[in-house]
Amino acid sequence: MPLFQQVAKHIAGVDEAGRGPLAGPVFAAAVILDPSRPIDGLMDSKRLSAQRREELASLIRSQALSWCVAQASRAEIDDVNILQATLLAMNRAVHGLDLNPEQVIIDGRNIPAGLGVDAIAVVKADQDYAQVAAASILAKTARDQWCLALDEKYPEYGFAQHKGYGTALHQERLKEFGPCPEHRRSFAPVRRLLDDLQGRG
Repeated sequence: MPLFQQVAKHIAGVDEAGRGPLAGPVFAAAVILDPSRPIDGLMDSKRLSAQRREELASLIRSQALSWCVAQASRAEIDDVNILQATLLAMNRAVHGLDLNPEQVIIDGRNIPAGLGVDAIAVVKADQDYAQVAAASILAKTARDQWCLALDEKYPEYGFAQHKGYGTALHQERLKEFGPCPEHRRSFAPVRRLLDDLQGRG
């Protein structure tokens, strides 16, 4: 077990989901696990099936000492850029915990400003720290659920299938229907399409 994880009782793991997609908010989660109630099978959410992620998410929500899922909106992403919006969502997740962490472990290279607590950023922390893996799972499942709801609102784009990522299907539908209100205007494929539409006008 890494030394950092041994020096505090309440350690929050933090991870994000949705930095790469062309649409929607970026989600972040913070989780403080209960050492007396370990959860088997925690790992990077991308290595789990959708069904297993949902099963583990339910266990995390019921057995963690504290957890919070937060987001930064599409408008905020376009306003401040995706990195800063991700850090904003992470900050909101940590401050949304109902138990104050003594330390925070963040997946990635950057630490959000204003956490008010000792924190480290570790690349691929979701592979080494159970609480970060748990945060990864909560963030991913929350964003996937959001995409399913968006699919009901805008079924023509196929959000239930591609979850907002720039797949061939998504880009094809973008060209056919144009951006919906949740498409990130600052992302190149969407921006190019809008420029083309303005040029035709």
